[in-house]
Amino acid sequence: MRVPLRRPTTPTLCPLMRTSDSSQVDARGLRIGLVTSQYHGSICERLERGAKDCFLEAGGEESNLLLVASPGSFELIAIARTLAMRPDLDAVVCLGCVLTGETRHDEYICEAVANGLGHISATIGKPVAFGVLTCPTIEHAYARAGGAKGNKGAEAMRASIAAACSIREVLELPLGRASR
Repeated sequence: MRVPLRRPTTPTLCPLMRTSDSSQVDARGLRIGLVTSQYHGSICERLERGAKDCFLEAGGEESNLLLVASPGSFELIAIARTLAMRPDLDAVVCLGCVLTGETRHDEYICEAVANGLGHISATIGKPVAFGVLTCPTIEHAYARAGGAKGNKGAEAMRASIAAACSIREVLELPLGRASR
């Protein structure tokens, strides 16, 4: 039996904005950790700007963003776990860029980061967004960091806001009758 979600009545809950544009989210009342790799800095700065802009455009307050720098994408895992363990944060967004090289190093890094962030989210129960570009060339990365292909930093932020809101709604659901 599917349980309908009841609409929250307090402003601290942040239901998805019900508009014709399904990408709209409401970040009011949310606190989010934003950790950005410093490797490929010009790309990651653009991803971070997209994520911050998305948060602010969704009604979030700049004072509710906790910005943290990471040396590289692999280190996002430990920093994200530390942020996710903070009780005052609702979600974590991780941003980075890994480019394909002459070896398979990029594959190992990307797989480790994706698995690590997924594990953190599943075990701690908070959204941990994977906003790490995994591109073959620097041109592909620029296209996805505010260029022709959009901004994946903004997409990761939007996903974390939506997931944090869904979790808040689920936690507020009243207990009902058992399904038959």
